[in-house]
Amino acid sequence: MKASACHILVKTQDEAEKIKAMLAKGANFQALAKKYSICPSGKKGGDLGEFRPGQMVRAFDQVVFKKPILEVHGPVKTQFGFHLIKTLYRN
Repeated sequence: MKASACHILVKTQDEAEKIKAMLAKGANFQALAKKYSICPSGKKGGDLGEFRPGQMVRAFDQVVFKKPILEVHGPVKTQFGFHLIKTLYRN
């Protein structure tokens, strides 16, 4: 199984919730990733490319491989911070 996802990584749950609210009002995920994400992937609109189960931390995998695709999930806490995760596809 493989999946592709994009994410926005921030330091606090509060910041993640604020960004999620902007997304709910129709803000562009890629634009917000470029503006707010502290992950290097932010420069690419949060795109993490394609990966397999086990390549990301467990909490991240749980969302990407189990939750509905094309929806924004989170905030998901990992040792890196708080993620908003959008799975683009899974096969």
